[in-house]
Amino acid sequence: MNKQKLKESMQRNCQVKYGKSIEKAVSYQIWNSLSLALLEEIVENWNQTQEIYKKQKRAYYFSSEYLMGRALGNNLMSMQVYDEVKELLEEMHINLNEIEEIEEDAGLGNGGLGRLAACFMDSGAVMNIPLSGYGIRYSNGLFSQKIVDGSQVECVDEWLKYGDPWSIRKDDLAVEVTFDDFTVRAIPYDTPIIAYGSKNVNTLRLWKAEFLESFDFELFNNQEYDEAVQAKNRAEDISRVLYPNDSKEEGKLLRLRQQYFMVSASLQDIIRSHKEEHGLDFTTFDKWHVIQLNDTHPVLAIPEFIRLLVDEEGIKFEEALAISQRIFAYTNHTILQEALEKWEMDLIEQLFSRISEIIIKLDEHFEATLADKDYEEEVLEQFHIIQDEKVHMANLAIHVGFGVNGVAQLHTDILKERELHQWYELYPEKFQNKTNGITPRRWLRLCNPELSALITELLGNEDWVMDLSKLDELEKYVNDESVLKRLMAIKHTKKVQLAEYIKETQGIEIDPNSLFDIQIKRLHEYKRQLLNAFYILDLYYELKENPTKEMPSVTFIFGAKAFPGYERAKAIIKFIGQIQQLVNEDEEVNQKMRVVFVENYRVSLAEKLFPAADVSKQISMAGKEASGTGNMKFMLNGAPTFGTYDGANVEIVEASKEENNFIFGLRVEDIAQIEDEYDPQAFYENDKNLMRVIDSLIDGTFSDGGTEEFEELHDSLLEGTSWHEPDQYYLLADFKAFKEAQEAVLTAYQDEMSWAKMCLMNIAHAGVFSSDRTIMEYAKDLWDIKPIRI
Repeated sequence: MNKQKLKESMQRNCQVKYGKSIEKAVSYQIWNSLSLALLEEIVENWNQTQEIYKKQKRAYYFSSEYLMGRALGNNLMSMQVYDEVKELLEEMHINLNEIEEIEEDAGLGNGGLGRLAACFMDSGAVMNIPLSGYGIRYSNGLFSQKIVDGSQVECVDEWLKYGDPWSIRKDDLAVEVTFDDFTVRAIPYDTPIIAYGSKNVNTLRLWKAEFLESFDFELFNNQEYDEAVQAKNRAEDISRVLYPNDSKEEGKLLRLRQQYFMVSASLQDIIRSHKEEHGLDFTTFDKWHVIQLNDTHPVLAIPEFIRLLVDEEGIKFEEALAISQRIFAYTNHTILQEALEKWEMDLIEQLFSRISEIIIKLDEHFEATLADKDYEEEVLEQFHIIQDEKVHMANLAIHVGFGVNGVAQLHTDILKERELHQWYELYPEKFQNKTNGITPRRWLRLCNPELSALITELLGNEDWVMDLSKLDELEKYVNDESVLKRLMAIKHTKKVQLAEYIKETQGIEIDPNSLFDIQIKRLHEYKRQLLNAFYILDLYYELKENPTKEMPSVTFIFGAKAFPGYERAKAIIKFIGQIQQLVNEDEEVNQKMRVVFVENYRVSLAEKLFPAADVSKQISMAGKEASGTGNMKFMLNGAPTFGTYDGANVEIVEASKEENNFIFGLRVEDIAQIEDEYDPQAFYENDKNLMRVIDSLIDGTFSDGGTEEFEELHDSLLEGTSWHEPDQYYLLADFKAFKEAQEAVLTAYQDEMSWAKMCLMNIAHAGVFSSDRTIMEYAKDLWDIKPIRI
């Protein structure tokens, strides 16, 4: 890199954008100026990449979320100029770390679904796969979380407040998306996905919704100012917020608008490029294009594609359907029925009546194709796209798509054997497994430079960054005490860094010499943060009764957001907050244990948490977690898994061996045996310690501020509700096993060298969980696409 050229570009950008020299600029202005200068460096490669991709089949990833994280540091690493730019900035008396910290996390995703999409974008570029991402450019993310008196408070996530220097607005490629009641303009913003180790630059194209006119001039002229911008605001609402609350009909309609907006704009874009490059011949469309639907959110793409071909291109319905059956594949991310979207037909009819007509026609078509298979009516009903006046989006995706994949071997097996068994029998050739993965660039090379340097030294080169399977060679150091001590020293360094961050941002002091036991993920009942909280409270009571208990000091760290409308999840956060206050303020126990709920869990915070973890808490009810990717990030950074035999935990244990992890609790087959006669009351009555922690919800130990949320939590476990049985996620049944496994952790941690071996064995066998491996499996097994590079 030409440092002088970069410096001059920074100066020019700062002068033009802010009217001042870089020497007088504040942090966010320097960040923008530097980012634009770096963007200049890769634009030519970006354009060349798009040109060569036109020569062969391309894949398009449709996702409602992309949890990208910060761009600057990751792009510097991908361009392999991080150290050079850091040196240049030091010469200019600028601290690169301070500039990185000013950047807001892009508010484009929420959980594992969005982070997986981001990892796939990175791996697609690195592996030179012609892969483009399509989504929505939300003006605001889900929300910025504050923890106030232990409770979640939602604030606006203004990720764009300092601008977005890494995206390019392309008005010339705008398209119009028409609903039955109004039309909006979809403006594409292109973000470069820079390949580490290659000149390829892939594209993430995100759509922003704008009204056709900025305001109604006649209304404004009549001094009806609010009414003059009403239509504009209504259009912009479509891309305003990620996952708007849909507890009422208006919220449902907005979510449905978002989904249609995204897929319609994206499909119009793909069809336009096809016509430019291949003319009006749609019979070969599948030779050039394949679309991966990331969960059910983009499944409206199927009827919309058919609509575009039939209504706009003059193709017959049967031919349009046949083309659709060759270009769409569907990734299932869950076995939770409530997470498989089912949209009321009347909502679809309100917004796009033509789409409802096509869905009805598709349902009739597939009913006719199944007529000769001698299904009983009850079985046949399960295959319908429309059931009880609702459109079952997963059914639509499976009927039409040529491929259906789960995201971990256990998850796929459950889909085939239980949740989608009838579909598997109908279309066995469609089902595949594609175990999730993570990018080693962000989740080790960037977030843990100390460990990365050690790995590079031990392996003799940095090839592992591109081929994570090379980590296998680390196993030969498992008995090398000097290496193990260095590994533990690095872990301590990362714990010190995290402790300093938590002290600075939340004012909570934690001991980096303690065991860091971390559970970070979306807050949902099946992920069982409440089970973890019950154990922590039980340990607190045990230490109060037995202050001399032999154990290492331990810090329990939580990080999670609960959806604003998910009241029970928010109650669990409040309960954890109450436990945090009880434990941390009690001088009799707080030297041995502490609790921290870190606020506003996001990618940039995760980059601090994963490297600092001693223990990876993955305790979802067996059979409910499709895969997980946080478990892989912990593993890659040397944290043994404490978890159920669920999701990708199964494959983690297979790779690094059960003796190097802590597996506990009921397995899928165990639950199947007891679910019909499960009685949580028996566990409650026969375990006084369990009874005590559960009763703390209602006996005055803690306060929920008079909301009765804690009583509702208590009753949901012991009495159930109108919509589910008592303790539907088997917390009480797994409590004893959880305690035993946690005791095993506390014992094992006291033998530093033995613990270090467990950590190294996890790192050494994390290579199989690279998203590079996953994306190449998609390319080979589903998309039939080969790499191509400039």
